[in-house]
Amino acid sequence: MDKELHRITSTCIIHKDGKFLLLQRSFNKKAFPGKWTVPGGGLSTDDYINTPKTTSDHWYYALENSLRREIKEEAGIEVGKMSYCCDITFIRPDGVPVIVLSFYAPYQNGEIKLDNESINYAWATFEELKNYDLIEGISDEIKMVNDLIKDHLIKQD
Repeated sequence: MDKELHRITSTCIIHKDGKFLLLQRSFNKKAFPGKWTVPGGGLSTDDYINTPKTTSDHWYYALENSLRREIKEEAGIEVGKMSYCCDITFIRPDGVPVIVLSFYAPYQNGEIKLDNESINYAWATFEELKNYDLIEGISDEIKMVNDLIKDHLIKQD
């Protein structure tokens, strides 16, 4: 059986006051140039190998820590408790299988400051998503989170 290596990435749907953070990718990006998406990035061994292990053999929270780092780098903000949303798998044009783990979290603090990977940002309601050229599937994920948030608010009443 052939051994397949997967690229592991993560994204975070950040919500604040009924709106979701969208980032527009730079036009010089290889994948999805100019499209709107949510913050995220790939997990690399550098995200944990040079940090102390949390047990004698393992690193806990490497993915969450890398996603928090990506959010800070790409948008300049911090988020609260992250919750799992869904996962997506696809094959890149170069043949590498990619697994994307999608999370959601409330905005916590900071002012938006974009890095060179993004050229614009917006806080948009679910209804406003149709005004943005989103990467396929992002609006479906945001709908999942929007519904979860509404269900949570209803249950609190």
